[in-house]
Amino acid sequence: MPHQNSTPSATHPPVIDCLVIGAGPAGLISALYLARFRRKIRLVDAGSSRALRIPVSHNFPAFPDGIPGPELLARMREQVRRHGVEIEQARVQKLLRDEDGLFRADLDHEQIVARYVVLATGAQDIEPALPALRQAIREGYVRHCPICDGYEVIDQDVGVAGSGEHLVKEALFLRNFTDRLTAFSLNRDIALDQHQVQRLQQAGIRVIAEPVADLSVEDGQVRAVRGADGREYRFDTLYVAMGAAVRCELAAHLGAELDNGGCLVVDCKRFQTSIPGLFAAGDVVSGLSQISVAAGQAAVVATAIHHALTRADA
Repeated sequence: MPHQNSTPSATHPPVIDCLVIGAGPAGLISALYLARFRRKIRLVDAGSSRALRIPVSHNFPAFPDGIPGPELLARMREQVRRHGVEIEQARVQKLLRDEDGLFRADLDHEQIVARYVVLATGAQDIEPALPALRQAIREGYVRHCPICDGYEVIDQDVGVAGSGEHLVKEALFLRNFTDRLTAFSLNRDIALDQHQVQRLQQAGIRVIAEPVADLSVEDGQVRAVRGADGREYRFDTLYVAMGAAVRCELAAHLGAELDNGGCLVVDCKRFQTSIPGLFAAGDVVSGLSQISVAAGQAAVVATAIHHALTRADA
């Protein structure tokens, strides 16, 4: 039988089975599975999923013509609602864990008490200061994930903006799709040593050592202007290799272990963090940032929580 809530009062809110924080693909699929397991859950979302900014995804299964990120999320939300779960638009301000193992999440005007928590807060891309950036992303001039859509830039003239080893890896990955690549930095040192520059040049990738000071979209291309001499470069597509900021503050406040990249460290079997009862799925976990990966992690997390609840209630 599903876990029954304790009787609520003015000072003691009801205890639910699980709180899911974040309604991107990982959070929605976690909520769907838990709802189908007949668990008492709540799903809270701040409305900033990375998937909302995907113009069209061509590598998510079952959509041969591709599907825009907002439409995919809308379908997932409707599926969750049909199982009785409402998405609450709110931001969790603080997450605490009691001595008895219960989690207390402070929202703006209430507190949620849960036996388990799924953190699916994702990450936020670090982006260039480009006028009308969102429109440029929608129209395919600016892209973030070569794994998702490197296929879409085959034989195009592509600029890769970033610095350091991350820039090198992104540019070399894209070399599989086009031999017309230029690596550069934006308003900062490119932070490449001689060996890294040689690796890029040996792959046929042009390197602009001096930072680019200005970006714009003009006449169907991305225009990049170098700082000192004002030299201009034009690309069909710009890839942003500037990394992402992982949204793990709630878990970090609890003392959860993070890796060197700022992602939550989880066990490989259940995706539980170093905090008992706190699970994570999606881009907040280190690994391949793909919707299909987040979906698999979410299914594992929800099933692990269901089994744990079943054992505890037995």
